[in-house]
Amino acid sequence: MEDKSYVYLVRRLELDAEENPGAFRKKVMLLGGSACAVLVLVLVLLTVFGGIALSFVLDGDNLVATLFAGLFLLGIASLLFTVLRAFLLRLPEPEGIEITPAQAPRLFKLLERIRVKLNGPPLTRVVIDGSFNSAIAQIPRFGLFGHYRNHLILGLPFLCAMSTREMTATLAHEYGHLASAHGKLSAWVYRQRVTFSALMDKVADTTGNNPLNRLLFAALARFAPYFNAYTFVLSRQDEYQADADATRLVGASANARSLCRGELLGHWFNESFWRSLYDQTSDHPQPTFMPYSSLPTALTATYHDWAAPRQLKKAQRRRSGLHDTHPCLRDRLQAIGEKACLPPPIKLSAAEDLLGPLAHALAKKLDTEWWRDELPNWQAQHRQHTENRAMIAKLSPRSPDTLAPPELLEFAHALAGERQTKEACAILEHLLAREGGPFPRARLLYGKILLETGDDAGLYQLQRTASEDWGLAHECAECGYEFLCAKQDEETAQSWADKLAGRD
Repeated sequence: MEDKSYVYLVRRLELDAEENPGAFRKKVMLLGGSACAVLVLVLVLLTVFGGIALSFVLDGDNLVATLFAGLFLLGIASLLFTVLRAFLLRLPEPEGIEITPAQAPRLFKLLERIRVKLNGPPLTRVVIDGSFNSAIAQIPRFGLFGHYRNHLILGLPFLCAMSTREMTATLAHEYGHLASAHGKLSAWVYRQRVTFSALMDKVADTTGNNPLNRLLFAALARFAPYFNAYTFVLSRQDEYQADADATRLVGASANARSLCRGELLGHWFNESFWRSLYDQTSDHPQPTFMPYSSLPTALTATYHDWAAPRQLKKAQRRRSGLHDTHPCLRDRLQAIGEKACLPPPIKLSAAEDLLGPLAHALAKKLDTEWWRDELPNWQAQHRQHTENRAMIAKLSPRSPDTLAPPELLEFAHALAGERQTKEACAILEHLLAREGGPFPRARLLYGKILLETGDDAGLYQLQRTASEDWGLAHECAECGYEFLCAKQDEETAQSWADKLAGRD
């Protein structure tokens, strides 16, 4: 299905779901159940045909018939194995540091109060990880046949950023996914999406040598967009329902503050915080401060950076995309009848209140794990910075006119790596103006630098790059897509990328 047709289908289904949520939910159940029934039927037919083929092979009266039956049996066995593997695929349990009621009694008492008020099922595990997020994962032990284990994943940075009341709103949202009628249906739908995705991937890998696999892949390729569209809309509606559950529990204003703080700090944490940490690779072979232990101080010190009117306006400009089931901040606030607000500073974080001394111990453990995994990458970046400075020191005294194109490109890369963007742009402009071009890789770097500084002119440079070297078109499309997603919206970004790739 073409992208425009998919967008139209999603928009139409959103209207159907809004008009009659119950009927739409039944449609999704019918669609998912029918898909499972068809796959079961395929398994039965493959088994029957396999048995028939096996009988021909064992009979062996006719050599030609036996040969064809054997080949057919091999094809059926391969496809049967592929389908069964997808059905029996086990989802991994969420990773993280598991905590118990004895370690964090206040947190577990709060979770129990929320469970009772929302009439939800008990949690199997609570784990802490290093993400700026919180989530519920329902993992079926018996595949599509159920017996769910409920896992709550809490990011320690998220707990450090929120007040206890705001964290209560978030926990109520996550518990709403379990407590409402959509809980197990959503988990079942998610399981189906994983199953069909795995099945498509495995069938796609073997389409070249098995006509039966090609036939199944063609059928799945036609079915997948419709299934994805229906289940996407259902998941989006479930998010609104979970927000409504949180609002009923803590009030609209507290939920709005939680949503706004989470949106603002999520972008700050994933972009500014980690960037400032990795800036140390320029001069230090190891960090002078560790991420999780230093985060509470960083949150307080940078309050006026992330809790700024310009950041809030930027957050409000983001639109709900078609690849994320979570609606944008503006749509979520509108659904609960609140306006965007700048969250005030907090005196006591949810981590301090609900975890107590355990919060510090968890931070130290996450720091240790992070540094163990990140050491090779950190040292590689430190070496790269050292090489960049050596390159700059070597080439800076020379006039650009005396440098060959490869040297100019290396020079520009080194300058850009040290964030000397003006100097890098000057070198690239000199190179691109030279005779003997085109120089598509230099133009690609030029476009990337312009986009990183927020200059829309970088999009034109990416278009020129793709026209000069079609082999770089995919990288150009990705860079422009990410820039437009952040600056405008996903639909605009996708439209631009499609035009660049010649799909529109």
